Amino acid sequence: MIKVIIAFKRRQGMSIEEFRNYRRDVHAPLLFAIPEAKKIRRFVISYPMDYASSELPRFDAMVEAWFDNAEEMDKLFLSDNFATRVDPDHVNFIDLSSVVRLVTEELIVVE
Repeated sequence: MIKVIIAFKRRQGMSIEEFRNYRRDVHAPLLFAIPEAKKIRRFVISYPMDYASSELPRFDAMVEAWFDNAEEMDKLFLSDNFATRVDPDHVNFIDLSSVVRLVTEELIVVE
């Protein structure tokens, strides 16, 4: 099993609430409407907690998506549906210059 981790900041001028609502109510339904998204085994969105700190978080969200293997991940991200229906929507809520992507293989130490 592999996992892709994608971290990013929200589009400039968008509040945290607008960003989270858009991600949940508009973008997620776009993604999960395409058949290739059925290859995702688990999908988690994480947001920074509001806690006492003088330092602002580097990212506004982190997405984790698990796949059986790299080929299944590529079937999603390299599909025509993703390229034409999902990817163009990213500009509506993400600062594309902030995106960091890491494909990983997990080593579970404690469960």
